[in-house]
Amino acid sequence: MRRIPLSQRLLARPGAGAVLITIFVWLVFAGISIVTGSRTFLTLEGTLSYLDVAAQVGIVATSVALLMIAGEFDLSIGSLVGFAGIVIGIGVTEMGMPVWAAILTSLVLTTLLGVVNGIIVVRTGLPSFIVTLATLFIIRGLTIVLTAEVTNITFISIDRTVIENDPIAWLFNWSSGNLKVSVFWWLLIGAIGAYLLAKTRFGNWVTGVGGSPAAARTLGVPVARVKVALFALTAFSAAILATIQSMTFYSADVLRGRGIELDAITTAVIGGSLLTGGYGSVIGAAIGALSLGMARIGIVFANINADWYTIAIGTLLLVAVVLNNGIRRRFAGIR
Repeated sequence: MRRIPLSQRLLARPGAGAVLITIFVWLVFAGISIVTGSRTFLTLEGTLSYLDVAAQVGIVATSVALLMIAGEFDLSIGSLVGFAGIVIGIGVTEMGMPVWAAILTSLVLTTLLGVVNGIIVVRTGLPSFIVTLATLFIIRGLTIVLTAEVTNITFISIDRTVIENDPIAWLFNWSSGNLKVSVFWWLLIGAIGAYLLAKTRFGNWVTGVGGSPAAARTLGVPVARVKVALFALTAFSAAILATIQSMTFYSADVLRGRGIELDAITTAVIGGSLLTGGYGSVIGAAIGALSLGMARIGIVFANINADWYTIAIGTLLLVAVVLNNGIRRRFAGIR
């Protein structure tokens, strides 16, 4: 039997394209830093800055990647981030709840909204793209209306002293210099997601559901429950991100999280996830988030117009699709 070279086995993995893209992005901005004489990107401070930005996307990218591998999308994540933050803000500021209680309430209510998304998708059979696009507008609109009714504005400031005196808040706002707690949450969630996908029966179910729901159902996989659980997971991760932002900035804003759903889907695609489901990588999504973080901070450090970031993301997405497709074709059948 022919022995497959290690290099080919590595390139056959779903996240191979993300690694190549991330290396390329780093080389580009490292080169710009050297040429311009502004070497901030290459310093520890610069590294920690783009790790924090990557973590903001990476926290939700893990659950988004799992959902995409199962063949579904969730475009309501951004509105769920805003909703979860507002629940914390209203709970602490308007209702006098302890911070930990407001966080718990936010996690529960936001996760329930994810469950509702999942139930609508599996019960109606409608494309999750359409269902969650609709719930994005509904959730964001209800959040705006609720906040305006309670506070007459759409921004809630949270007393810094209240947060700093809470025994739980430090889990979401700890920092040491430029090293933020968001990075640790990103690594933790990514590690759990990678383990679930690669080492558990649930992970096999996720891949099977995305590959062929009918075949998975025939084999006894609870397809509907798997999908609902994954929608709940994306909502839960959105609430985690909202909590980190609320505890870090001592505030909540209905528009916070706007657009992050597209960033998360982009990182999952860069990481090797197919839009058709059945194939992808949680680790690849984490690496994809790193490339986005590098691009966003690299553009700032290079004093390039921030509008170029949108162009950079579109370019990365297109290159990722072409590269990942080429790798899959070249190494078809190699695992």
